[in-house]
Amino acid sequence: MPLSHGHLLVCPRAHRPKLTDATREESLQMGNHLRVLSAALARATGVQDWNVVQNNGAAAAQVVPHMHYHIIPRPEIRASGRLSESFTMFGRGQREELDDGEAESLAGRIRAEVACVLAEELQDEKGKINANL
Repeated sequence: MPLSHGHLLVCPRAHRPKLTDATREESLQMGNHLRVLSAALARATGVQDWNVVQNNGAAAAQVVPHMHYHIIPRPEIRASGRLSESFTMFGRGQREELDDGEAESLAGRIRAEVACVLAEELQDEKGKINANL
């Protein structure tokens, strides 16, 4: 279940139980995917703060034995006290149900923002190449 509106799971196609089981190339690719998806998600949801979480092993709260990352948007929440802050950090009290239509709409916005982020990066790269000619 999502912890907040826009909560994404990012998983490699190859089965890797833990982060240390990934190859160097897979790790580099995953890091880039996390960066692009984080930017796109922030744009699509309008939430500029988020967590990226990845657990390794049962003692670290890994429930699914397949490496995966959570990108969790964190809208501003007015909480008071240390306990409230701890619960907020782990998403307790933030979860709302998401209907299928809303999920499809949000997924479409995220896809569109991914395309925009990648297009902007391509333009930046072209600009740097042209500046060096």
